[in-house]
Amino acid sequence: MSTVWMNQLSWLDYQSRIQQDQPPILLPVGALEQHGPHLPLGTDGLLSASVAADAAARVGGLVAPTLSYGYKSQPKCGGGQHFCGTTSVDAATLIGSVRDAVREFARHGVTKLVVVNGHYENQWFLIEGIDLGLRDAGPGTQLEVMRLEYWDFMTPDTLADVFPQGFPGFALEHAAVLETSMMLHYHPSLVRLDLIPDDGPADFPPYDMYPTRTDWVPASGVLSSAKGSSAEKGRLLAQEVAVRIAQAIENGFSPAK
Repeated sequence: MSTVWMNQLSWLDYQSRIQQDQPPILLPVGALEQHGPHLPLGTDGLLSASVAADAAARVGGLVAPTLSYGYKSQPKCGGGQHFCGTTSVDAATLIGSVRDAVREFARHGVTKLVVVNGHYENQWFLIEGIDLGLRDAGPGTQLEVMRLEYWDFMTPDTLADVFPQGFPGFALEHAAVLETSMMLHYHPSLVRLDLIPDDGPADFPPYDMYPTRTDWVPASGVLSSAKGSSAEKGRLLAQEVAVRIAQAIENGFSPAK
């Protein structure tokens, strides 16, 4: 069966792939988080899985089921926890999920695991989960883990093409041109262009407050305008990201023994 999706294989087919080919396993991690009125709650997981699938197809890899709940949404990069539908987990929960996944893939005999993050707030907890999972696997494990945020593979030249008026920065791009364009490329039926608000860019102070000041965040949850998004921009971004992630996978791991 020819598929990049691990959960479409039987355990015997999966075992055969691991033993014979030592393919990289890509583990997408997202969040269930508001993305304005025009994008679905699952945008982060949908994009990380789509990017992972494109990269996996280029390197003979497999994509594991997405970890779809992310760390708590923050006002300056995700709008915050006060939006209905945003469903987040504590740090310990995310760390534990990643730790367990790393340990299990090591038990399978996987030698190359790529954690593909699609939610800004997840980063440090993925790092901790990877560290603890490798500790659990023990010093004799052959597993190596690569962690990445897919947006880091977008080059300045491509961002300049997508943002002719200037790039506002990745944090403010929540539910804006990057994510909307990539969703138009990968999942056009889930995008409501007619509902794109004209908010932002949000103007945050250089500090945080607790409890969160929800009035800092546009009511729509969009931190920068998504107007100007297009499937063509999404295709350009998606292709560059997938190609460059595939190159990183080919170059970043130790040679097969």
